[in-house]
Amino acid sequence: MGYLAEQFKRSFAVAKKNVRIYYSKGPVIVFGLIFPLFLFLAYTIGRNMPLEELLPGLIGMTTFFTATSVGPSIMPWETRSKTLEKLVCCPVTPWAILLGDMFSSFLFGLAISLIPLLFTLTLNIGLLNFIILLFGLVLATLCFSALSVLLSAYPPTDNPSTVMMISSLVKFPLVFVSGVFISIGQMPFLGRIIASFSPLTYFTDLTRHLILTVGYYPLILDFSMVAIFTLIFLVAAVKLHEKTLTKRIS
Repeated sequence: MGYLAEQFKRSFAVAKKNVRIYYSKGPVIVFGLIFPLFLFLAYTIGRNMPLEELLPGLIGMTTFFTATSVGPSIMPWETRSKTLEKLVCCPVTPWAILLGDMFSSFLFGLAISLIPLLFTLTLNIGLLNFIILLFGLVLATLCFSALSVLLSAYPPTDNPSTVMMISSLVKFPLVFVSGVFISIGQMPFLGRIIASFSPLTYFTDLTRHLILTVGYYPLILDFSMVAIFTLIFLVAAVKLHEKTLTKRIS
């Protein structure tokens, strides 16, 4: 038990280092705020829709893009700057390093995602629904942070642009098939099947449940699937990074 506690403590040290070096930069913060906003505006301009119908998509996009914005490129940056070798030489396990990367993505994503969430306070959704929505936001941010760590696993390169390109090829299709712009119920049958394989689908549906009181899946299924995806992404990330770690430092 003491060993695990010590590793978790070192994970938070890694997360603190990541926040200081990679996340607390003006361009990174501005990108985290502006990019989802402009993507959202491109969808909403010209449409006469009330705020409560717009918020689920805005919250979903902001959470997804901020939690996965920098995480995929951390490992290549660490490899290029040779700091990964220093980390590996320290008494910290690979999974603890990855947890640190995940925690830093989580903190960054949660801090920015709280901004659109606060707009729900102007709506009459009730205190209980707001608390449940906040819990769902925390869980979804963990899930997308785990995905960002997974996206950094392959290829084992020291070129951040390569990883970010592959990451974008994964993230952008997920946004368009996850019910952010079109609700799941309005999709064709094949679209609903594809959407069911995206964690963003369940988080967006969760926000629609709690803001609009209308969702496609049961609320308990939305929470369960986000939690399951989190576990899958984290386990897969640890396994893949264990295989590619020696290639990075060789």
